[in-house]
Amino acid sequence: MAVSATSGVLNPLLGKLSRLLGEEYKKLTGVRKQASFLKDELSAMKALLDKMELMDKLDPSAKDWRDHIREMSYDMENCIDDFIHDIEGARAKKGFVRKMAQRLRRLGRRHQIANRIEELKVLAVEANARCKRYNIDACINLSPGPVVMDPRIPALYKEAAGLVGIDGPREELVTLLMDSQKKLKVVSIVGFGGLGKTTLAKQVYDEIGGQFDRKAFSSVSQRPDVKSLLIGLQLKLETGNSSHAYELQDIIDSLREGLKDKRYLIIVDDLWDQSTWNTIRCAFPDNTNGSRVMVTTRLDDVAATTCLSDRACIYSMKPLKEQDSRKLFFDRVFGSENVCPPQFKEISVEIFRKCGGLPLAIITIAGLLASHEARLLNEWENIKNSLGARSATKPTLEEMRGILNLSYVHLPVYLRPCFLYLGMYPEDREIERDDLVRQWIAEGFVCSLHRADLDDVGKSYFNELVNRSMIQPGRTSYGEVLSCRVHDMMLDLILSKSTEDNFISVAYNYEDMARLPSCKYKVRRLSFQSGVRSAKSEALATGMSQVRSYARFGESQYTPPLSQFKYLWVLVLEFPYNWEMTIDLTVIGCLFLLRYLHVLASSAVVALPEEIQGLVHLQTLVLYCKSTQSFPSDISCLANLFHLVLPRGGLPEGIKKMRSLRTLRCRYMFESSLEDIKGLGELTNLKELYLSTAGWECLTLEQENSLVSSIGMLRDLKRLSLKLERRCSDPDSQLDSLHDPPPRLEVLYLIDWELKRVPKWIGELYYLRILDLRVLHLSSDEVRILGELPSLVHVRIKVSDVSQDKVVVGTGLFPVLEHLWFEWVKDANAYLSFEAGAMPKVQTLTLQFRWREWRGATPIGMECLPCLQKIEVWTYRAGFFADVQAEVESAFKGAVSLHPRHPSVT
Repeated sequence: MAVSATSGVLNPLLGKLSRLLGEEYKKLTGVRKQASFLKDELSAMKALLDKMELMDKLDPSAKDWRDHIREMSYDMENCIDDFIHDIEGARAKKGFVRKMAQRLRRLGRRHQIANRIEELKVLAVEANARCKRYNIDACINLSPGPVVMDPRIPALYKEAAGLVGIDGPREELVTLLMDSQKKLKVVSIVGFGGLGKTTLAKQVYDEIGGQFDRKAFSSVSQRPDVKSLLIGLQLKLETGNSSHAYELQDIIDSLREGLKDKRYLIIVDDLWDQSTWNTIRCAFPDNTNGSRVMVTTRLDDVAATTCLSDRACIYSMKPLKEQDSRKLFFDRVFGSENVCPPQFKEISVEIFRKCGGLPLAIITIAGLLASHEARLLNEWENIKNSLGARSATKPTLEEMRGILNLSYVHLPVYLRPCFLYLGMYPEDREIERDDLVRQWIAEGFVCSLHRADLDDVGKSYFNELVNRSMIQPGRTSYGEVLSCRVHDMMLDLILSKSTEDNFISVAYNYEDMARLPSCKYKVRRLSFQSGVRSAKSEALATGMSQVRSYARFGESQYTPPLSQFKYLWVLVLEFPYNWEMTIDLTVIGCLFLLRYLHVLASSAVVALPEEIQGLVHLQTLVLYCKSTQSFPSDISCLANLFHLVLPRGGLPEGIKKMRSLRTLRCRYMFESSLEDIKGLGELTNLKELYLSTAGWECLTLEQENSLVSSIGMLRDLKRLSLKLERRCSDPDSQLDSLHDPPPRLEVLYLIDWELKRVPKWIGELYYLRILDLRVLHLSSDEVRILGELPSLVHVRIKVSDVSQDKVVVGTGLFPVLEHLWFEWVKDANAYLSFEAGAMPKVQTLTLQFRWREWRGATPIGMECLPCLQKIEVWTYRAGFFADVQAEVESAFKGAVSLHPRHPSVT
């Protein structure tokens, strides 16, 4: 029973009260009586609250009553959780003396809980009486029912390149940037939020980026930490190592030194203030290599600040023309090949005109309309009437907010808390889908009907938010969206709604944290996003003790005392990658409700408790850190742990008992015992397995054979990644002759595990979509084994020895392949050829070899690949010569000059 954005945890609370009425607690007659009373009172309120949840506007008295019930539900659930934890702890097997001592202590504890339940009963009675006294029911008029879930589960968000009206501006900007000017040139794109400035800048960046030695695309938040921003640029531009010991001036000097002889392209996206620009511009040397900087901003004065020389210009973005607005709108609502039904033509025109030519508004409203399966005319009328009247002539910030709010109002109830939870993340952050979904599940937002897998249901929620254009897709992999971003205007809406419903509280410094306890309601979810290296550690007021989700991001070393967060369910801690420090998490063993723990601190040491078996609800444990001071020896006792990412130290002892695991990552496999490697085969619920070694460490032959044997036992495995170096003295591998591979594998990465040839068992993997493989030898027959796989969309294969006959990709092979990546240790372009009818859907061909081995040959038959759009040539840097680069480029362009699609060559 899912958590609600507006009525809190009332639904799961009713479930817990029902549990207290079950057989498990039948001896606790007094508690059962109280639970029954509370359940009846709350159930009477639930029907009314369900009606309220479908309404955007409420009478003040009705809203106040609803908010009171929401806060009460959180307090009640905490009380019930305390009680259940107390009872279950007493049932644990302990020695007689210890058991008696704890029984005496619990007498007083249970007396306190009983008193608290009695107080909650009084509150529930008062709430019901107040509802009748103020006639809350009469204040409520039902709005239309919830939106039916979009049946299109795969993300349908169009690529940015498909946006209409962008071609002209893109070409104008390319012309401005790629002129003959050799000195540094700055171009600013300025325009209203939602016009598509970022999309346009990204299009230009992708089109011309290959012509620069260094390039970077960097987003700036409204509260930028300039030092972190410049460190990020250092990483992207590969201009030297960053260190937390660097001062700002050191970082700027390092960037200037690394770029002084380079032709570079830098995009500074969404710049908000002049002072930020005045600092970061110092990092861009004014060399004579034709370097370019492009800035996007909403503010005219900021754009003017960036363009103070004759080698700078401002490009003002305008709303889309009506014909482009029309096409964008109709393509998204009805599909590019669908025809608008006659009864919708007139109202469709009125709706898209009210969007004022703003792409964000058009996409958002189109996503809303497309999600209505019934598409009733009166629903469209309601949406049209809800849009502002002025937006068609002069879009304003308020009009845009009204449009975005309308999309929120029409979200199904189950999606609202998932959407609002995005406010836990900082502005401009790329959010990983799997992390987000697991946090939703831990929070209780995801509900499973008919025993559907919660991860799959959560991913469908994520896809629907993408479909509705409530979030923007980030990284994609062959139709699957793996990450997302939140438009800053959408984030403003999220934070506004979160404040209104006390859903999330955000603090940007310690002073914000100190003020939060004085707010009207207790803090339930807290995100600390500080760019200041404050190290204060004062205790928080008691108003913070009810926090159930805590996330910290940014520079501050300050972490509130976690022991005060008794009712914590979700804990996310992210530190800058170069922070060398010790993070003390020894107190988490007391957080008995904890369900999700994620620590990202690449250079830090994490101190964990010696025992964590008390965390019986823990579902996800992710530790990305340098090392741990100690690792809990009893982790194998966690019966509900589904997802585990291990720090240094190999597989935990007794891992074979962790049969609930579905995801496992271990980066130091060589440190694992033989017994625990064998124990992997017992994890029969495992769906994703990622194993690697650090540096040049290798598995022993015994470890390798045991691992292969265990893999063969994992029948439900869908993703397998083995980044494990093999001992060169042993050319054979058990993996070559795996008899019975996991039949449902969809992703297989073996790029560092060299095999003699393509194993025959790979030909049995009919669900395989993505394959990375490294082999010593490759023949046309082995290519056929891969080419007959019906689902393969991406293949990367590395061949170490090319002293063999030609490799021919035959007719009919790789029927759905989109990307083929061939890598050779030596030049083997002359050995590769394609027959007509091979790879009918391949769009990208990537070839990798050494410059010094170049003999002037290109693969034969590339012109026979009908959908080929792009050819990429990657080379090892050894023996690099500019004239060879030009020769390679010329040879490939000549080879595809007769191709009807004229694919690009990079």
